[in-house]
Amino acid sequence: MADVAERAGVSASTVSRTLRGLTTVSPDVRARVEQAARELKFAVSRQAASLVTGRTGVVAVLVPTLNSWFMGSALSSLGPYLRASGMELNVYVIPDLAERTSFFERLPARRNADALLVFGFDLTDEETTRLDDLGMPVIYVSQHADGRPSVYVDDVAGACKATRHLLNLGHRRIAFAPTVAASGFSFSSRERLLGYRQTLTEAGIPLDDELVVTMSAEDKRGVAEGVGRLLSLREPPTAVFAEYDELAVCIISTLRKARIEVPERMSVIGFDDHQMSEWIDLSTVAQSPSDMGRIAGELALKLIDDAAADHARHIILPTYLIPRATTAPAPRPQGEQEEADGSSSL
Repeated sequence: MADVAERAGVSASTVSRTLRGLTTVSPDVRARVEQAARELKFAVSRQAASLVTGRTGVVAVLVPTLNSWFMGSALSSLGPYLRASGMELNVYVIPDLAERTSFFERLPARRNADALLVFGFDLTDEETTRLDDLGMPVIYVSQHADGRPSVYVDDVAGACKATRHLLNLGHRRIAFAPTVAASGFSFSSRERLLGYRQTLTEAGIPLDDELVVTMSAEDKRGVAEGVGRLLSLREPPTAVFAEYDELAVCIISTLRKARIEVPERMSVIGFDDHQMSEWIDLSTVAQSPSDMGRIAGELALKLIDDAAADHARHIILPTYLIPRATTAPAPRPQGEQEEADGSSSL
């Protein structure tokens, strides 16, 4: 470390702060120290350093799955950010009840990380208390946690934008397709349903539970059955708001197989701005999981470095309506359409 300090023209304590990833080091100094360390092939022993500092240099992440666009985007920005700050990323995946029970019994992150990011879990009170007792910052991502640091989008406001867009196009029979809450993101699901209902109520449109049909993009047969339920109503919807883009794509595919034109006869809007949305010209409400991952990392490092920081801070990220080609003005009722066609023929 003394050799690195001499080559970089800084003190040994500055080298220590830099290589521990502390944010009190300026970018210019950090670059010089890291360059000197590379030239001298200097490597930090995290095990040895942790005996002195009490820190591991690791941020742990708890996720329900890695098989999702959202999670991939968030971790793809979080990992490089942490590495640039001299930290490592450790991911715990608990996709089922057995893994979940084992994790909360053992709490492997207790001695192996300086902070824990929890992505999208509905935790029991007992599980939340277990995490509170870890003795490290625990940041909740893509969900609101009362009294605890959280980073998430305003799902209610985003759902309001989607529903209001359809109302402004003249739609009055608007369906909502929530997903089966098996992927760990039921907080967002509940919030988007709330925003949908709030917006209809504000517009003076009675709520109709028959227009809320649960589906999942992983279950193509279930999507077909759900769309069939909507189409068999006495007054079918003229628009569908899908909880997330991949589900919206499945709904559009089902409608087109049934020879129902989108958006001429049925408008469809999603939520996320998944990369496939632009490919198929899907109207959607955009969020940025990559921004969410990076900002969660920034918050984690701040809480690690500063014991006096606000450990109940909520960072709420914006959403944006992206109108594309799958939403259009509501079709005229059949009687009005026939009357208009008759008038034009005269």
